[in-house]
Amino acid sequence: MTLKICVAQLNYCVGDMAGNAEKIIALARTAYADGVRLLVTPELAICGYAAEDLFLRPSFIAACDDAVNTVARELAGLKGLTLVLGTPTQGDGGPGLRTKSVAVPQRHNAARVLREGQVIATYAKRELPNYQVFDERRYFTPGRGTCVFEAEGEGGEPLRIGLLICEDAWFEEPARLTKEAGAELLVVINASPFHVGKGGEREQTMRTRVLAIGLPIVYAHLVGGQDEIVFEGRSFALQADGALAGRAPSFKEDGFYIEVLRAQEAIELIANTAPERSLEADLWDALVFGVRDYLGKNGFPGAILGLSGGIDSALVLAIAVDALGADKVRTVMMPSPYTADISWLDAREMAARMKVRYDEISILPQFDAFKASLAGEFDGMPEDTTEENIQARIRGVFLMALSNKFGSIVLTTGNKSEMATGYCTLYGDMAGGFAVIKDVLKTKVFELARWRNANDPYGTGSAPIPERIISRPPSAELRADQRDDDSLPPYDVLDAILSRYMENDESFDTIVAAGFERALVERVARLIRVNEYKRRQAPVGIRVTHRSFGKDWRYPITSRFRS
Repeated sequence: MTLKICVAQLNYCVGDMAGNAEKIIALARTAYADGVRLLVTPELAICGYAAEDLFLRPSFIAACDDAVNTVARELAGLKGLTLVLGTPTQGDGGPGLRTKSVAVPQRHNAARVLREGQVIATYAKRELPNYQVFDERRYFTPGRGTCVFEAEGEGGEPLRIGLLICEDAWFEEPARLTKEAGAELLVVINASPFHVGKGGEREQTMRTRVLAIGLPIVYAHLVGGQDEIVFEGRSFALQADGALAGRAPSFKEDGFYIEVLRAQEAIELIANTAPERSLEADLWDALVFGVRDYLGKNGFPGAILGLSGGIDSALVLAIAVDALGADKVRTVMMPSPYTADISWLDAREMAARMKVRYDEISILPQFDAFKASLAGEFDGMPEDTTEENIQARIRGVFLMALSNKFGSIVLTTGNKSEMATGYCTLYGDMAGGFAVIKDVLKTKVFELARWRNANDPYGTGSAPIPERIISRPPSAELRADQRDDDSLPPYDVLDAILSRYMENDESFDTIVAAGFERALVERVARLIRVNEYKRRQAPVGIRVTHRSFGKDWRYPITSRFRS
């Protein structure tokens, strides 16, 4: 028996049920002509992942049902084609929830199995994640059953396929029960947000599951950006002994084909295998996809950013050009009295290398006007961060004015180290629409800059970032002779503490035992705590670590608790 499977590793858009259906239909027809008889879409493909509180609207679920019916109708003539279609469902599978004594119908994160225009099976996800960026228990009721269906190949009996959805495969019971129900092959449909290293973690977790139950697995994943999260694709297939049978490319739409061969009781999977990639290449693509899809799916014509001559804005510019093309990116240099000559020169050179529009607008007249207007109020008081923040806020006003006039979104350039410690200005450099490197620590900013100078993945130009931008000590240039390490610990020390304390929840004692001074650890923790109010007002940004500021980090602003 031979069965050809296609995984629809596509870039779905939340709420675009008609567009998502069209993508699935088009790929199904192409794959069918290539001999495919089982098409598998990722989790919630019909509506995109994650639709958040849209799931609470009956009209949204109804629109998903309409799209499923459209797919079924359009593919009804493809004889012998079976389709696994991820979709939310709502029905009467039990008492459901109750709100003020009013029964609420159950909703499920589910999949319909379609054949020749008919729904032949429905499966509801059993294990609902409620950690990190996941809120599935807010929207869905867990399923209770198993799903095993048959798909017809060539020459022999149909193959019995067991269906699981994402988190189900992280637990032993759903896979075991599905095997006991007669499954010969597991298909796992998935929507698992990217973070650095996540692809390898998925494969290893599924390898553990395969070895425990003795069945091969086909793992279907989506690709693309959705607000702050990114999906990298990298669908794959594992043999029953855990060996990799094939892997789809990362960060590319793909109809990933897997051929299933069964001789007597043995099943073998055959597929192409995309090569492993470096962590930096994955991280770069995640940032590029995040920018491209946020602007593209929301209809922004382009991007604008303040180019300071520093490392952060240089990196964001390189990402933006790789994502959008030079013709859709505009830069503005806004010098103050404290801007060094080398910052002017480096900003101009960076813009020239990237072939983007570059303008210079001095903030000196506005800065002088603000100081003159406030002179009476500030009489007798020395200059401090107040005057520094005024400069940043003038720049924010300029950028937002250009955004309003021309429609381009402002990309902010603050990194994770700055967001953690509050080394940023509310309504100043934090003003904008999308925070590209919000989840990238400063030390990683330098690493990515060097990686991009050595690589040109999108053909937009080699070595775009002048070496002096990378090698010079970082400075906000808001007062004379300012350096970041005047206000913060050295970034290698700061980032190590942030990684341990913020990303991995290590205790003070554990961090101190690793060789860090307790006073410094307490200082960093305090900076994180007192700047929560700033982060709540920051623009949404791309999540690339397993714990970012946003959905992963939910701390109260008002709190008297101290570790």
